[in-house]
Amino acid sequence: MKILLLSAYDAASHKRWREQLVRHLDTYEWTVLSLPPRNFAWRSRGNALTWACNSADILTAGYDRVLATSMVDLAGLRGLIPELSEIPTAVYFHENQFAYPERLERKEGQNYQLTNIFTALTADSVLFNSQYNRQSMLEGITTLLKMMPDCIPSGVVETIEDRSEIIPVPLEKHCYLKHVPPADCSPLTLVWNHRWEHDKAPERFFHVLFALADKDIPFKVHVMGQRFRDCPPIFDQARERLCDQILTWGYVSNEEDYRKILAASDVTMSTSLHDFQGLAVLEAVAAGCVPLVPDRLAYREFFEDRFRFPSLPEYAKRENEGLLEILVRMCSDPRSVRETPVPSLDWLSWENQSEAYRTVLEER
Repeated sequence: MKILLLSAYDAASHKRWREQLVRHLDTYEWTVLSLPPRNFAWRSRGNALTWACNSADILTAGYDRVLATSMVDLAGLRGLIPELSEIPTAVYFHENQFAYPERLERKEGQNYQLTNIFTALTADSVLFNSQYNRQSMLEGITTLLKMMPDCIPSGVVETIEDRSEIIPVPLEKHCYLKHVPPADCSPLTLVWNHRWEHDKAPERFFHVLFALADKDIPFKVHVMGQRFRDCPPIFDQARERLCDQILTWGYVSNEEDYRKILAASDVTMSTSLHDFQGLAVLEAVAAGCVPLVPDRLAYREFFEDRFRFPSLPEYAKRENEGLLEILVRMCSDPRSVRETPVPSLDWLSWENQSEAYRTVLEER
């Protein structure tokens, strides 16, 4: 079977997913087209034009299936390359444009949202990495359509829902490590391994750590993840205020070193306001960390109640008070935390999820 795989905004997580997909489903003949993850607005609206003009010979080479990421303007691409319109097509939504926190610079958000709708309606199968991702998109579409002044289309949400399926991004074999926790007498070791951006709510995380430090409660922390140009100022404040507690600061480029840090830590934390699957937390848990995550987003699907703290997204101070209370208990009794059974994520491995992808690709 010949499959055309299209990744229109090939961010790190998208690239990782598609490379592993090709590797684990190697009985297929794959052709991959990808575009670099920059200039979001231009990439979002211009990817169909770029490919149609620059890669028409590849697009018309004849395929049995097309698999595209949600950033692909599938309707536009099929219009420009009619040969694609008869090929069974699946779209994978790593994220949707309806559930991002509002930012002033995203004034063109409706255009991105409409592209999501057109792409989902054009596809035969619509795949989501979590139920939260699917539900937030369907609810977002409902809200957007109510804003239309007239000529409101019917059946849009129902059509997309009927075509949809949940298949998470799997974890690679090397994510599953033997956990080597610190000695029982040593302070609890926390991990933050998210992107250094506003939607991950780093202010909430660090303000809780500031409160722990002010109470002279011992702990250590690894602050990892990618830093971008628009980095929240709280990171510079935290580096200064938590200098005695910090074990790692900044992106760890060596993957083996990164995994070793996870395997030697106690608790992986998130305070995110936006996570469609939460891969950073999931790979830390696969390495043996106990998760401590908010009771919202996709975390509800992956972790039991006991690993989630009360979610108050509109009331940061109150949410932090609840999280602080939990962390005080945990940091005061690290042995108990280290004896806590970590959730099993064996089901999430590529070895166990590959068949679900194969089934979708071989439908029709």
